[in-house]
Amino acid sequence: MTEHTVKSYGEELNHLTAEVTRMGGLAEAQVADAIDCIARRDAPLAQQVVARDERLDALQAEIERKAFKLIALRQPMAVDLRHAVAALKISMSLERCGDMAKNIGKRALILTEADPMSALTRSIERMGRLVQGRLKDVLDAYTASDLQRAVGVWGRDEEVDEHYNAIFRELLTYMMGDPRTINPCAHLLFVAKNLERIGDHATNIAEIIHFELTGEEIVSQRPKLELSN
Repeated sequence: MTEHTVKSYGEELNHLTAEVTRMGGLAEAQVADAIDCIARRDAPLAQQVVARDERLDALQAEIERKAFKLIALRQPMAVDLRHAVAALKISMSLERCGDMAKNIGKRALILTEADPMSALTRSIERMGRLVQGRLKDVLDAYTASDLQRAVGVWGRDEEVDEHYNAIFRELLTYMMGDPRTINPCAHLLFVAKNLERIGDHATNIAEIIHFELTGEEIVSQRPKLELSN
């Protein structure tokens, strides 16, 4: 392998990582805006969130194409192969986060037409900011190849579950107390569930980073809370 070939190969790997980082930034923005459109009852922003999802889909498809091409033509091994596979898998998780943000945007459009439910909306926003922070932390860990930070995100998975369980109980209380709230509360429950799933994807990304950097899976069981009855 010539020096030029080695340099070109390294540039391809770096470019793949850079593309995933760029996609991560867009996914972060989508999640942040989705939370904002719920908190502010902002229909135009919700429409933007829904429309922008196609951009993330296109980026994921491009990263997938480049990753497969690199693996097929360069036949990377060991750490280089893990870098390529990690880029592919993380892009898939980010695309799913974008889908969740789009779903929240669609719910926000419906909720803007209902009466405000400020207390519940604040609870949703708190959970959303927590999830947004976890996504940012794990993407920063990916960019910096920071194993400790990635494991830190993985270890805090229960925090999101606790928020989801609390919101679930709060929503049930409202619905039982006033049947007129059932419809908006159902939409808020779907919003909370989408946020919980974004948190799960952040944890998935942390596990991918761990394998990318160490070649080993995290052997401990993922911290999880069961939904209270």
